[in-house]
Amino acid sequence: MLIFPAIDIISGKPVRLFKGDFSTAEQVAENALETAKEFEKAGAEWIHMVDLDGSLKKERVNSATFLEVKNNTSLKVEIGGGIRKMEDIEFYAKNGIDRVILGSVALKNPQLVKEAVGEFGDIIAVGIDAKGGFVATEGWTEGSDTHFIELAKRMEDIGVNTIIYTDISKDGTLSGPSIEQLVELNNAVSCNITASGGVTNIDDIIALKNEGLYGAICGKSLYKGTLNLKEAVEVCK
Repeated sequence: MLIFPAIDIISGKPVRLFKGDFSTAEQVAENALETAKEFEKAGAEWIHMVDLDGSLKKERVNSATFLEVKNNTSLKVEIGGGIRKMEDIEFYAKNGIDRVILGSVALKNPQLVKEAVGEFGDIIAVGIDAKGGFVATEGWTEGSDTHFIELAKRMEDIGVNTIIYTDISKDGTLSGPSIEQLVELNNAVSCNITASGGVTNIDDIIALKNEGLYGAICGKSLYKGTLNLKEAVEVCK
């Protein structure tokens, strides 16, 4: 299983949110690049980065920060937040970003996802974020009546190979991941499933690995010191 240390960006600075609430934004490090280099030293191969400004403005805002990390580390970089057009995907693909995560458009504009998969293949991942099992969009500010499993099956049919699933009620809470939902999703589709939200300690990492998940995103647990990144990477080898 892959470990994805996370850096969420507002105004170029690394922050964490509590349950996706922007009013709870807490700066957790001074500099994204230096933080990424620490993750690299700990043995991480990937980094998960989110343009929180972009998710609200529906456009690329912090792309310079993502490219700085890509160009100055050996890390593979996956990014999400505010990606609404093929031009955005092309921009990141041409600049060496390893995976582009489509979120709100998966529900609102599945044709874009289909076109993106057709052109860029496995670079494209889909982020499915849910509250109470139902998909939320636009930086988690809008709900829907679409169940997360239903959307995942639609994305599988389109040809998406990687899905990142976030239970919003767990995000930033250090209360453990939603194992039952993740197992249900992993069993429902053939896609690679990455767990996001709630990861607290090494026991959570082991539990997710034992369920056969593709990856786990770790954010607050790393910044608060409840999870040692080097240990997590070693356990998952």
